[in-house]
Amino acid sequence: MVSLAGILILGFILGMRHATDADHVVAVMTIVTRQRKIAKAGVIGALWGIGHTLTIFLVGAAIILFKITIPPRLGLSMEFAVGLMLILLGVLNLTGILHWLQHRYTPPTTTPLAQADEDPALVANGSGWLERHLRGLGFYAVLRPLVIGTVHGLAGSAAIAILVMTTIADPRWAIAYLLVFGLGTIAGMAAMTTAMAYPIVYAGRKMFRWNQAITVGSGLLSVAFGLFISFQIGFGGGLFAATPHWVPR
Repeated sequence: MVSLAGILILGFILGMRHATDADHVVAVMTIVTRQRKIAKAGVIGALWGIGHTLTIFLVGAAIILFKITIPPRLGLSMEFAVGLMLILLGVLNLTGILHWLQHRYTPPTTTPLAQADEDPALVANGSGWLERHLRGLGFYAVLRPLVIGTVHGLAGSAAIAILVMTTIADPRWAIAYLLVFGLGTIAGMAAMTTAMAYPIVYAGRKMFRWNQAITVGSGLLSVAFGLFISFQIGFGGGLFAATPHWVPR
């Protein structure tokens, strides 16, 4: 029991570290550069983590319980989808479409939703902080990180499940590990996006040109990294070849 508890604690720590993977950071950075409030950036990071955890848990649990084998071409395709998504995010950011969508589907601050800060009912039941920020983000801003996190989860679910299967024999503890790993990812991503938001929010208030440079830079980085991943998987991994070779990682 002590060793299993240690493994679960390690899973939480590894989940937090997993949040700092390069493709995760680039994807979330592209979104966070459009935020002007630190708390909302943290909520976006948590939503990304929830989408990621949901996929990891469902796909990983299926692999562990039913001993499902992921075909190499399918595994490569899931990772290739991450590269395409990064390219799309970068293009949307550079063209201003991301900015337009955010403003189009974000509730205006003059509506009664913005008065939730002063609603004693929300504060009394302890859910005021989360509800205020989820409502203030709007449907699009809530759905976007969930979808992005889900795609990233698909790319890494097989590797994590295989690693767990070789370490923990009991399927129940293996699935518990996946859940704890996911919780660590949620915590790590929320902390990281909050930290990333500080200079971005400050630049937005004090230095408009610097803020524009951050936005353009994040968009270019997202496109470049997405192209790199797509090329590496499509040709290096053999996705477009007759005999693809895939190593879950």
